[in-house]
Amino acid sequence: MRNATRYVICSFFALGMLAALPATATENNASEPGFTITLKNGVVSPARVEVPAGVIVKITLKNTGTDPAEFESPQLRKEIVLAPGRVQSVTLQKPSAGEYVYFDDFHQDLDSAFGVIVAK
Repeated sequence: MRNATRYVICSFFALGMLAALPATATENNASEPGFTITLKNGVVSPARVEVPAGVIVKITLKNTGTDPAEFESPQLRKEIVLAPGRVQSVTLQKPSAGEYVYFDDFHQDLDSAFGVIVAK
C-alpha cells in the first residue's frame, strides 16, 4: 500500500510540474522579437533582416513558392528544409553583433536566393 500511495503522490506532482511548463514557455516566447523571411522559388525576401544582437530572436520561415526550399546559414548553424506552403520557426540564441549570410540552398544558382541577417 505504501508503494501505491507514493506512486499516486509522485504522479500528481509530475503532472503538476508538466502543467506549469506550457505557461512558462508561452511567456518567454512572447518576449522574443520576431521576424519573417519568405522563400519563393529561389527568391528570399527580405534580402536584409536587421535583428537585435545579444537577445533570443525568433525567425519565421515561409515557403510561399511551388518548389521546395532550404533555408541555410553555415554561420548560424541552421539548415531547414521547407516543402511548398510550409511555415517553420527557427530561434537564434543571442546572436553576436555581425552579419550572417543565409540562402535557399536548393536555388544557389540564383542571385536572388541570398540574403543577410544583420545583428546590431
